[in-house]
Amino acid sequence: MFANFEASNPEPEGELDYVNDFTLLVAVVLSAQATDVGVNKATKALFEVAPTPEQMFALGEETIRDYIKTIGLYRNKAKNVYALCKELIDKHGSKVPQTREELEALPGVGRKTANVVLNIAFGQPTIAVDTHLFRISNRTGLAPGKTPLAVELLLERIIPKEFLQHAHHWLILHGRYICKARKPECYHCVIIDQCKFKDKVLKA
Repeated sequence: MFANFEASNPEPEGELDYVNDFTLLVAVVLSAQATDVGVNKATKALFEVAPTPEQMFALGEETIRDYIKTIGLYRNKAKNVYALCKELIDKHGSKVPQTREELEALPGVGRKTANVVLNIAFGQPTIAVDTHLFRISNRTGLAPGKTPLAVELLLERIIPKEFLQHAHHWLILHGRYICKARKPECYHCVIIDQCKFKDKVLKA
């Protein structure tokens, strides 16, 4: 399955725009219950004026809120980003920490966000289970589980080490563009021969 993913897309990348580790962290925090496209539109101007924790903290919570008001839950997210900046400045020398425990201690950062940052920013072979990964893992029979954590831990066990670094990107992109929730496009799926989904859609 993952050999097929690699053959079709050798170097998969996330679709959030960022300029450094800090802006990546902010973008992922903002992406909860929002689309990457929507987040990118909102953060383009924000990251131009405030690409560091100090600069973003100096803007103040209200100004941050104005920049991101097109994103869902923007009030709470602005509050978290502002508090996150202060934590980075006060406790981490303005640098993004490189452990899951330290990341999850930051305002607005959960396990999924931490895993995305560890993978993209620091090259750690983590698996960030979002709705796409959860759906695909269960639908295909790849890693059935009743919770995101159960799916994550099973994926980490079964995916061959050489594919772990890019695995969550392959699965996210596959879920976003091919193995969609309502209308999966099985007719041009690169893993159809390995997939156990009983209701495969074989024609466009």
